[in-house]
Amino acid sequence: MTLHARKDDLQAAARRHLWMHFTRMSAYADQDVPVMVRGDGCYVWDVKGRRYLDGLSGLFVTQVGHGRSELAEAAAKQAGELAYFPLWSYAHPRAVELAERIAELAPGDLNRVFFTTGGSEAVESAWKLARQYFKVIGQPSRYKVLSREIAYHGTTLGALSITGLPAIKTPFEPLVPGGVRVPNTNFYRAPEHGDDPEAFGRWAADEIERAILREGPETVAAVYLEPVQNSGGCFPPPPGYFPRVREICDRYGVLLVSDEVICAFGRLGYYFGAERYGYLPDMITCAKGLTSGYAPLGALIASDRLIEPFLRDTNTFLHGITFAGHPVSAAVALANLDIFEREGLLDHVRGREAAFRVTLEKLLDLPIVGDVRGDGYFYGIELVKDKATKETFTDAESERLLRGFLSNALFEAGLICRADDRGDPVVQLAPPLIADQQQFDEIEQILRDVLTRAWQRL
Repeated sequence: MTLHARKDDLQAAARRHLWMHFTRMSAYADQDVPVMVRGDGCYVWDVKGRRYLDGLSGLFVTQVGHGRSELAEAAAKQAGELAYFPLWSYAHPRAVELAERIAELAPGDLNRVFFTTGGSEAVESAWKLARQYFKVIGQPSRYKVLSREIAYHGTTLGALSITGLPAIKTPFEPLVPGGVRVPNTNFYRAPEHGDDPEAFGRWAADEIERAILREGPETVAAVYLEPVQNSGGCFPPPPGYFPRVREICDRYGVLLVSDEVICAFGRLGYYFGAERYGYLPDMITCAKGLTSGYAPLGALIASDRLIEPFLRDTNTFLHGITFAGHPVSAAVALANLDIFEREGLLDHVRGREAAFRVTLEKLLDLPIVGDVRGDGYFYGIELVKDKATKETFTDAESERLLRGFLSNALFEAGLICRADDRGDPVVQLAPPLIADQQQFDEIEQILRDVLTRAWQRL
């Protein structure tokens, strides 16, 4: 079969059989489905031979970059020894070794690792653990979870119930009861204290306390927060926010869950975002960068006190996932962490994040760019109609801007990123942790050209 014939065959099969995730399938009624076939470093190639800078690390995943043969070799070696065995009443060496290594990297007394296959499962597992934990210790009325407006926490019904995005929840209602929203930390659009980040941080944290009191502290199990909130366009925490939230949770006996599915494993220059912002959660949920996407794996990391009741009597955490802690995935994760250490990726990110910010902030001279925000290798660029007033786009304008022009134009220009309107319109960037000034400049140049053309079309 010729290459041209194979391309046509793939397109026909994709159109007929493949159901893509979070994808408006009608968009491909009259255009090709992008088919990626190869990756190397910060770049990927499609079936037509075109190269793209992966400015989103796949989906905030490929920390060490594409094409790392040592990760493929680790997977092959493990598959040849023990391809699969469950963690239901059994263990295997790679799961034990990885749990120990994660516990060593995690802050404080977060020493117990419950594996999953992805982020949504980790978030779901944390809520289930919180609910059963409180039942076991004699506080059965605690089941509610507080999370922030616009925050995304996953797609399972439990994780979706914690998510703060009404548009993606409505089709699946009724959801799991107990999800409660609190304000996010978008300082650019702060409803209070918009001229004082510290005061804004205190206000946002105190809103969590007010919500706990409104709901009744005896009914609240946990607060779920991302170190940097992804959905809405990368909201870093204001100064003092997380230490204040920790105080509030302690005051009312509420568990603090740090949802680090995106932020863990180097995205913010640390193994865990909680380290960067100086707080100790009761649980961490993680996935994505744990294996750099070379195999599916997630984890719930819990403090010693949360497993303590389950080490006594007949108490059992009644939860499990067939492929969680899969031997091949665990072997890949161990090899991935070896790369982190050997190549100093955390230092690399911390040493270059200022240059990444400075390069992106050059775009603030464009009339369509209202805000550039983020930390580490995780940034959002908010688009506006009027910089002076911060006026945003209407839903119809956002549809024309993002889906009608920007997404395709950025892709055609050779940059994979996210043009997102879950909140105000933003372009999100999260390149592989190996990215350097060459990639920063390439991102800025492509964005400058495409955003300039977008403004001219408005």
